[in-house]
Amino acid sequence: MFTSLNLALRHARPGIMIIATTYIVTVTSGAVMVHAGNRVALTYRDSLVVRAHRADPAARAADRGAHATAALIDFSRDLGLAATPETIGGLTLVLPVALAAYRGWVGGIVSVDHAHQSRLRRMKSATYYLVTLVLQLAAFSFAGGGGLHLGWAFLKHRGPFVGPKWFRLPQPALIDVVWLYVVVMALFAVGSYWEFLGPAA
Repeated sequence: MFTSLNLALRHARPGIMIIATTYIVTVTSGAVMVHAGNRVALTYRDSLVVRAHRADPAARAADRGAHATAALIDFSRDLGLAATPETIGGLTLVLPVALAAYRGWVGGIVSVDHAHQSRLRRMKSATYYLVTLVLQLAAFSFAGGGGLHLGWAFLKHRGPFVGPKWFRLPQPALIDVVWLYVVVMALFAVGSYWEFLGPAA
């Protein structure tokens, strides 16, 4: 198991590094903008948080006090509705990077609270924010990086290929992605637990 996982990480390393670097740059830019009082970033932050809270079933479950349910919903949505489509979108070699740029910027602009005060100024809120952010974006880095690895292998015709005749995928890269998702699922599980059931939640 560990040998296969290590090989998958090695093969997908360039894609993972591209996505991770995108997150670092865009999170930093978003955080700098809101901490500098940029009105566009702050206004977008406020509207986004309101919309997300209304639409997110995990947030609604947490409001009812059903924190375990909220963590389970958050995990399933991150995995099924966000990470998996992003990995498949890696076949375009563009979508994972674009999503990472947007998601990273959003992660940066929510580094301030509803009163536009930095969440980094107190140890508890800073720890909650940073640990949640790192766990989620690490998981998305592996998912998006795996998608880029899959897309590059598909583009370079690195077979053998599996699937129906009208759309075949490179088997070695596909196996790598399956192993990467062991890490993705573990990070999402820990991240959802921390966000809704952890000591700082």
